[in-house]
Amino acid sequence: MPEHPIYVIQKHAASHLHYDFRLEVGGVLKSWAIPKGPSTDPRVKRLAMPTEDHPLEYATFEGVIPEGQYGAGTVMVWDIGTYRNLRGDEADMEQAYGEGRIEVWLEGRKLKGGYALIRAGRMGDKRGWLLIKMRDEYANKPEDPAVTEPDSALTGRTLEEISGG
Repeated sequence: MPEHPIYVIQKHAASHLHYDFRLEVGGVLKSWAIPKGPSTDPRVKRLAMPTEDHPLEYATFEGVIPEGQYGAGTVMVWDIGTYRNLRGDEADMEQAYGEGRIEVWLEGRKLKGGYALIRAGRMGDKRGWLLIKMRDEYANKPEDPAVTEPDSALTGRTLEEISGG
């Protein structure tokens, strides 16, 4: 197991543009779709809908998922880095997931600082979560990263450049 597990946020132009927030937990990427993208404002709660786990190798995928396949559309690595579990060690992450309260410290190329994922009430047939920025020295820096830093953290390309090959 790495000293610090990875996290990745993939900007995904599928049927709707959204951001997939993924944390390495138990050898896979636990994943949530965030329709409006992450916020750096502690007052803003972002809806985070759980999605299927992904293999670790998917963390650096940028490209186009063909029509007819699950998640069809263009995928960009919007942010990538490592994280620390603020509630204990890595082994406790699966327990935190099960309890519905995850608190992590991100060390990414775009996002830094504390974030909480908290399971909320039912949203249709799924249980929704909320992604919330913690109050720390990285709050509101940058103010709206989805707007001010729209390009790939790996290649600097736009979604349009990735979809064009």
